[in-house]
Amino acid sequence: MKKTNNLKFNNFLKVFIILLAIVVLIVILWDNFCKNVDNLSHNSSNYSSTNNTSNTSNDIENWNLILVNKWNKIPDNYNVELVEVPGGEKVDKRIYEPLMQMLNDAKESNWNKEPIVVAGYRTNEKQTELYEERIEGYKKDGYSEKEAITEAEKWVSVPGYSEHQIGLAVDINGATYDLYFWLQENSYKYGFIFRYPGNKTDITGISEEVWHYRYVGKEVAKEIYDKGICLEEYLENIK
Repeated sequence: MKKTNNLKFNNFLKVFIILLAIVVLIVILWDNFCKNVDNLSHNSSNYSSTNNTSNTSNDIENWNLILVNKWNKIPDNYNVELVEVPGGEKVDKRIYEPLMQMLNDAKESNWNKEPIVVAGYRTNEKQTELYEERIEGYKKDGYSEKEAITEAEKWVSVPGYSEHQIGLAVDINGATYDLYFWLQENSYKYGFIFRYPGNKTDITGISEEVWHYRYVGKEVAKEIYDKGICLEEYLENIK
């Protein structure tokens, strides 16, 4: 009977030691796991802080060729240094001089009056406001929600997908429609392009806007003008 009790005790002791060893092993593995998670979190935080710094347009190579349309979003944290133009609108400061020169020279086709920039840089809030207003306008005309959105996006870009939000595009108004003929034939000389021709709507995603001009630089603008292409086609060709 005594031997049986000793045997039971020895077996119990073995089981206890094994269980204790398992518990110790679990504790050690858990401690190492927690340390690895902390290190991973720390490294991830450092990576995030390094890569979430604001991208200014000066940091981006070929800033004048940034493609923003319904399929291409503005780069994250994109910032631009703005300057005010006559009338109160603002644009990227690097396009100010060529823009002012173009507007001044355009007076000859605008009853000797300098055309006015009626839309330049827009904040995301402003773009959202315009986008939602256009949708509501179509809904009031009897369009369904889906139809209103489809129609609105032919004229107003979704917030985050508008050239106006990078400061390189302007909407220009004049005293006479002849101004737009002059701009279409001469804007390339100043580095601007007629951004949304009617025959390129399927490519640009935007209906014709005779008032909308985008700065791309003189060399690129001339090639786009000479070939009768749009910015999307130009960028596709140089890939």
